[in-house]
Amino acid sequence: MTHYLAIVEDAGPDRAVGVWFPDLPGCFSAGDSMDEALVNAPEAVLLHAEALERAGRPLPQARTLSELKVDPVFAEDVRGNLIAVVRLPEPAATAAE
Repeated sequence: MTHYLAIVEDAGPDRAVGVWFPDLPGCFSAGDSMDEALVNAPEAVLLHAEALERAGRPLPQARTLSELKVDPVFAEDVRGNLIAVVRLPEPAATAAE
């Protein structure tokens, strides 16, 4: 099963909750609530994976939380936001393996 770590940014009650993926540049999702944003996130990963496949590009390898914590580009985002595990829905997960 392929899964990616997501950074979940909650900017407050008057703004959407954003979800983005350090290992999937350009892949993001959002929702009016934390729950909605997390429900929407797997579809964003699936659509991103399908776009990469159509372009003939490989799906990037997912890193662990420990790896992201020591990456200077993402370390602050990992410390300052909620981290969620988002599973790549089938059938793209099978094609990526």
